[in-house]
Amino acid sequence: MDKLTMKTIIAKRVAQELHDGDVVNLGIGLPTLVANYIPDDVTIFLQSENGLIGLGPKPTEDNIDPDISNAGGQPVTLRPGGMYFDSATSFGIIRGGHVDMTVLGSLQVDETGSLANWIIPGKMVPGMGGAMDLVTGAKKVIIAMTHTNKGNPKILKRCTLPLTAKYQVDMIITEMGVMTIEEDGIHLIEYNQAFTLKEIQDATEATLIINNPNPMVVN
Repeated sequence: MDKLTMKTIIAKRVAQELHDGDVVNLGIGLPTLVANYIPDDVTIFLQSENGLIGLGPKPTEDNIDPDISNAGGQPVTLRPGGMYFDSATSFGIIRGGHVDMTVLGSLQVDETGSLANWIIPGKMVPGMGGAMDLVTGAKKVIIAMTHTNKGNPKILKRCTLPLTAKYQVDMIITEMGVMTIEEDGIHLIEYNQAFTLKEIQDATEATLIINNPNPMVVN
């Protein structure tokens, strides 16, 4: 399965978790693709930690405003009623618990719900960004990522990279399935039927709790 197909599957499945009226923060990279698959009957308010709320579709070459970009520096548009404000206000929204859901990529997630998504020691990094605040301030934290990195598991018993936060992840969505993190570990609740349950477990270092998962459906 090629990377574009995997990312599309993940983004489409994450979009099913969005509810009408939600304030949602989409992290840079793969999570930004979720905006392309929001159902027509669902209105959400996309928030960017650099001080935007009400993000619209990706701009065309004709309507790019160089003064409006998301936290990843990508040009964006604002829907009618959208607004921008300073970073202090933006992080007040995040830290005040007003973000219903954040969707982030990650380098590693473990069975305690801890995540590592900001640095690989020895490599350059542009900065932490708002991830630490988002995962502790948002009401629901979804990690949207490919299941492995060059065949190496990214869902571990314990993270080995520097942590972004401990015990904050609620759900993991990969091209292989949908997992929730509970007190007793990681539950596989949906699986992509392109993979066997054994293949999914073999690609996961953590022991998955598997009790009759449903097929993962993406259109």
